[in-house]
Amino acid sequence: MPASERRESSGRVKQNRRLAVALTLSLVLIAASAVVIGAVAGADPTGDAAGPGAASDAPKTPTSRPAPAEPPPAASVDTFDRAAHSLDDPMSIWVVVNKLRPLNPPDFEPPDLVDVPVEHTWDPLLRQEAADAIVTMFQAAADEAGLELASNSAYRSYSAQEEIYDGDDLLTARPGYSEHQTGLTMDIGAVSGECSLAACFADTPEGIWLRDNAWRFGFILRYAADKTDVTGYSFEPWHFRYVGVPLATEMHETGVVTLEEFFGLPAAPDYG
Repeated sequence: MPASERRESSGRVKQNRRLAVALTLSLVLIAASAVVIGAVAGADPTGDAAGPGAASDAPKTPTSRPAPAEPPPAASVDTFDRAAHSLDDPMSIWVVVNKLRPLNPPDFEPPDLVDVPVEHTWDPLLRQEAADAIVTMFQAAADEAGLELASNSAYRSYSAQEEIYDGDDLLTARPGYSEHQTGLTMDIGAVSGECSLAACFADTPEGIWLRDNAWRFGFILRYAADKTDVTGYSFEPWHFRYVGVPLATEMHETGVVTLEEFFGLPAAPDYG
């Protein structure tokens, strides 16, 4: 082969080699680009290693949050002032008189006794504050329920109690130990006299009204049916004691029916 032909052939071979190398490099670069693009497109934006579509196909579990705890019930705070009045002073409207707590002095007589202008068996006397409350209560019974109430007994002096006391300690207090002597107590009945000073008074319209409403006027039913072991006396649904509206309301709302239990005093079933 002539020298000129050999040179031309050699040039073509070199050119072909260069073209093949360039083509190979292009293919490598295209393949590498495809791998990178595929990796980016299939990457999980949350950073998980799962393949494409895993995040959308897998069910999403909602994050559970603990239910808020129920707040504890607010503690009840006793705000009633049990020291507002004396339990020992015979002039106090809260004085507690029972078989362990005689009046001091035993022949105490209230200085503010007044006539009580209500229907009565015997002329009733009470301390002024209690008398005013009785008049209001009797009028309310008439206005609200059409009931006519009457006084069967109110204030009794030491000497009067000496005449009444018959030795039955469940029914009658000894002189100096009677609530009637405080001038704050009235035995109440119906004007008709039905069940006067008897347990059946509890079932009369008058007895029921007094049981349910006396607290509104500052009175408590002093000797409840199931409290003989505390008060020392049999059930007396006619015996109402004035203690003032605040205390009567507090006892009504708390359900405590005796002064001994309300003030934390010893029970007095018998004389000491």
